[in-house]
Amino acid sequence: MDNLQARFKKQITVNLKKELGIKNSMAVPSLSKIVVNMGVKDALLDKKNLEKAAVILSQVTGQKPKWATAKKSISSFKLREGDKIGLVVTLRGKKMYDFFERLTSIVLPRFRDFHGVKKVSFDGNGNYTLGFTESTVFPEIDPGKIDKIQGFEVSIVTTAKDDKKGFALLKAMGMPFVK
Repeated sequence: MDNLQARFKKQITVNLKKELGIKNSMAVPSLSKIVVNMGVKDALLDKKNLEKAAVILSQVTGQKPKWATAKKSISSFKLREGDKIGLVVTLRGKKMYDFFERLTSIVLPRFRDFHGVKKVSFDGNGNYTLGFTESTVFPEIDPGKIDKIQGFEVSIVTTAKDDKKGFALLKAMGMPFVK
């Protein structure tokens, strides 16, 4: 079985070129990166929460996460500038295509009463963001070993210039949108 990246280069690009009426094959929209970020709830209270979340995020993405720090100090939250409060993973290339394929074919169908993802989560520039309330929907995560349920966001960044082309790209790649 060939992977999504090879299928994208052979079939999906040709189909999108016809569907969107694009003459130049280099102008066909494609995935540029997938960013997975997680804000850790009690990161300030206990640093072990950040380490546990980092293990979860690395299992989900297959890549070591980078620390995200606070940009501003907020005294009401007891937050200082530079405090570690989250984690970020940026996927590109083969890992990005593998993660996207796993997301659309394994993870999303595992949700109970799943009818597809909403079309309204585009940002106006062809990029799509999907939020997860918990990480246990991923098959790599053992729910028995998790003591705190942690949510995260998956942002799919494309080279599309608008939402219409971004939607056509993700639909062609297998993203299950609501009818």
